[in-house]
Amino acid sequence: MAEYKKVSQHEHILLRPDSYVGSIDPIVQELLVYKNGQLKTELLDNYVPGFYKIIDEIVVNAIDQRTNTQKLCKKERMDELHIDVNSNRIVITNNGKGIPVKRLKEYDNVYAPEMIMGQLLTSSNYKDNEAKVTGGRNGYGAKLTNIYSTYFKLETCDGKKYYSQVWKNNMYEKEDAIIKNNKHQFTRINFKPDLEK
Repeated sequence: MAEYKKVSQHEHILLRPDSYVGSIDPIVQELLVYKNGQLKTELLDNYVPGFYKIIDEIVVNAIDQRTNTQKLCKKERMDELHIDVNSNRIVITNNGKGIPVKRLKEYDNVYAPEMIMGQLLTSSNYKDNEAKVTGGRNGYGAKLTNIYSTYFKLETCDGKKYYSQVWKNNMYEKEDAIIKNNKHQFTRINFKPDLEK
């Protein structure tokens, strides 16, 4: 008789990465590479699509911010994106309008930044009657980066409030948020990819 098993969606993402982020096995692939101020095609012999995808999810969020704010006045729209890689830590920062630091009464009073970065199947792109001009719409996105990281820190300022929260151990552990007054606008994601996974 077959042995049946049920896993949570979180566990399924870790068990079946190819369904969510792509292969986690190194492959050989020709890609555009930025070196010495130029884009060049290069054959990479140790390319891991799943690793690339968890970085791409955060970059796509920043690009979405740019798309969503490009009609705003210069001081409110995103015009800077910084990606810093240092050993096994990646920090991606944009100066766009931050995630609104507000509680969502209809979702157990959770703060919006916690919901969109730390709860699966949450998105602002579920409106099927609107033209799709930004990234993902399935509610995974940055949560995949969080799940495939040993450390994931969100910092965002919405022009009124600063919000910071840390998740650890593949998003299984969550620290309390830090919230304080701040008039800046930015979002920064600081994460350590789980290289074993």
